[in-house]
Amino acid sequence: MKQLMILGAILGAAAALGALAAPGASAQENYAAWAPLKSTFESTGGGGITIKGYDPVIANAKCVTSFMAVEPGANGKVYFNIVEFDAVPEQGGTLCSGGKWRAADGSMSGTTPLRLFFKDGTFRRSP
Repeated sequence: MKQLMILGAILGAAAALGALAAPGASAQENYAAWAPLKSTFESTGGGGITIKGYDPVIANAKCVTSFMAVEPGANGKVYFNIVEFDAVPEQGGTLCSGGKWRAADGSMSGTTPLRLFFKDGTFRRSP
């Protein structure tokens, strides 16, 4: 009987540890610790593209901004774009995620892994 109780305790502890390792069971990310968003930064898509003029606003459960994507070099081509994120209340602020961008002329579109967090008058960006 005592062996069954010990085995039960071991199995219970193993199940608890397994639950902690399960997706979604980790500690929540601290969005307020992210670096402040700057209007100019390197594109999450790489390729030396620089993003310029990023100045989001929150309206109707969306974070939206127009921006330029600029190719590297002195004569780099400039692409005019718009990005829209879903905005949800989180940690006393607003988390913007699920970003979808499109070219202003309709020629291209895509998604971005970038996330934004707005709180106390400051936008912050995911690492």
